[in-house]
Amino acid sequence: MSLSKCCIQGFEWHGTPSGRISKLANSNTYITGDNPNAAILLIADLFGRTFANNRLLADHFAREVGATVYVPDFFGGEVIDSQALAEEKWEQFDFEGFMQRNSRDIREPEIVECARALRRQYRKVGAVGYCYGGWAVFRLGAKEHHDNQHQTPLVDCISAGHPSLLTEKDIDEVAVPVQLLAPEMDPAYTPELKLHTFQTLLKLGVVFDYQHFSGVVHACLVRGDEHVPGEREAMVRGKNALVAWMRHFLKEA
Repeated sequence: MSLSKCCIQGFEWHGTPSGRISKLANSNTYITGDNPNAAILLIADLFGRTFANNRLLADHFAREVGATVYVPDFFGGEVIDSQALAEEKWEQFDFEGFMQRNSRDIREPEIVECARALRRQYRKVGAVGYCYGGWAVFRLGAKEHHDNQHQTPLVDCISAGHPSLLTEKDIDEVAVPVQLLAPEMDPAYTPELKLHTFQTLLKLGVVFDYQHFSGVVHACLVRGDEHVPGEREAMVRGKNALVAWMRHFLKEA
């Protein structure tokens, strides 16, 4: 499992997010949409809930899926300066320290608590994770987090876009429908891990949708350049695939 410089490269999009700021569990959260029955928990990449791209994606999902979308802060209030994204001043960013402060072990309890809060409120809940959020949605979909008394999963389905920090064990333990949005060139979601995903989910009999994006790199689905034809096509196709996936599994709400 890995994170690398590619996880903090890309482009910031133009647009004005339309949501609001409130709380989910104890986390400051960007919220958009108003469906009282269906929710999506969006676990963002390293740029978090304040990044315009993540909010604009959440707005798209709220409108096109017909769900209330939540983008909580899972980085303890830390924000990566998006200006550094434009200027590529990565030497100013304490990447190692950021990851130590926001490790899987530290953040997983908060992520699970937010999903539990949504499960208590909504009939249907989906989870979406990009980059850093990729490992987290697999954990939310793990059988470990099912309500065994009522045979209810913590989330009804998951979608992971170019996941980082994902392990074979995470894949082995997933027990809900899984969608993977996978760029061809991705040092974080390696060919070996992709193969393990295929082999394992086939054995588990989990409903599985794998979307391959040829010719593009890690992070293109959330920080691609809209002026580059291949990246723009990947962003649009990735968004549309996720919308169709969530609409299918949240449609009963």
